[in-house]
Amino acid sequence: MADAARARKVADRIHETVARLLQGRIKDPRLGFVTVTDVRVTGDLQQATIFYTVYGSDEEREETARALRSAKGLIRSEVGKALGIRLTPSLTFQLDALPTTAKTLEDALAQARVRDAQIAKAAEGATYAGEADPYRHDDEDATEVGDDGTEPVEAGEDDEQTTDQGPARDAEVL
Repeated sequence: MADAARARKVADRIHETVARLLQGRIKDPRLGFVTVTDVRVTGDLQQATIFYTVYGSDEEREETARALRSAKGLIRSEVGKALGIRLTPSLTFQLDALPTTAKTLEDALAQARVRDAQIAKAAEGATYAGEADPYRHDDEDATEVGDDGTEPVEAGEDDEQTTDQGPARDAEVL
C-alpha cells in the first residue's frame, strides 16, 4: 500500500504522460478535442482512472471514447516507461461529468435570476398591506388601545380610580 503522497505523484505523472501522448503521438482521426481533467490512482497503484472531457457533440464524445479504448495499450506502455515502477497500473478512461453538472447548475441559476427579476418587477409598485414595519420597538410609546377600545390603565392610574368612586364601588359588590 503506497502512501497518499506517492499515489498523487504517480497520478500527476500519468496525467502529464497521457496529455502529452494525446497531444502529439496518437494520430487517430476519431480523437476529438480532448482534455485530461483528472487522474485517480488506487492506493496500491494497480489501477488508474483517467477523467477526460471532449469539446463537441455526443457523437464526437463516443468517437473519442472508441479512439481512447483502441489506444489504451500504447498509452499504458508509455505510462509504464514514464513511471519506472515495477507494475504499470491498468488504465480506465472515464468521461468527466463535471462540465455537464456545471452546465446544469448554471442553467438552474440562470432560471432563478430570471424568476427573481420577474418577482422584483412585480414588486416595484407594491405597497405594504399594513405598516411597513409591523413590529413594536422599545422607543415607541407604551400606551396602546385594548380589545374593548379603552386604553390600558397603568399602575398609578388604577389607584386614582378607586379613590374617586370610593364607597359606591364597594356597595355594588355587596
